[in-house]
Amino acid sequence: MTDIKFFDDVEVDLVDHMGGDASVVHAARVSVVGRNHEEVLFNALKDTGLINYLMRKKHGSPFEHNALTFYIKAPIFVAREFMRHRIGWSYNEMSGRYTELPGEFYIPNPDRPLVNVGTSANPRFEAGDAYLVSETAWSLESSYGTAWEQYKYLLELGVGNEVARAVLPVGLMTQFYATCNARSLMSFLELRTNEPEATFPSNPQHEIELVARKMEAEFAGLFPVTYEKWNDNGRVAP
Repeated sequence: MTDIKFFDDVEVDLVDHMGGDASVVHAARVSVVGRNHEEVLFNALKDTGLINYLMRKKHGSPFEHNALTFYIKAPIFVAREFMRHRIGWSYNEMSGRYTELPGEFYIPNPDRPLVNVGTSANPRFEAGDAYLVSETAWSLESSYGTAWEQYKYLLELGVGNEVARAVLPVGLMTQFYATCNARSLMSFLELRTNEPEATFPSNPQHEIELVARKMEAEFAGLFPVTYEKWNDNGRVAP
């Protein structure tokens, strides 16, 4: 089946953005300078302290006056975890109703931990041996191949896209736009990254953390002071 492709990673591209550390400062200072907000220039020393104060005291609204739009290509099960994040987020996803979906499927990288030695409430994964890695890849490839054959067969019969797609698994790669602000992104990263030194350590699924880390790198570049102070304050969203 030459029309099937397998991926062991996710794609995250920053496609648009508005604002940065200065927009956080402007939003905060308008409460005291009013219409003179345009005269407020970013002062690296003073305003680093202001951003730290806002973060520490959980004054969150100044971090909302900006936007980041990401293109994300990841397995469907990752996209469904994204949809749990609703406050401050907007989504548009590739539709299997209106278009024939590409035959692109996710198979974990051999280094991806496979065995849960924790609990469902507190998962902790360890690597599997070579046999387990091989069998996992074989099982996924086989099931993907069967599902894809049935999908194409139904389409050839004339079954509509919206019905034929029902045979496809959650390991199918999907594509979507996700737009957020810095505050909602920090909340997302707080839950979707594993940082032992964080105030509230989290245990995200490996695949969504792959996405989160790429988003975090873009965030760090666009909001260096905000990012630094978020880390200094335990990676807790304000």
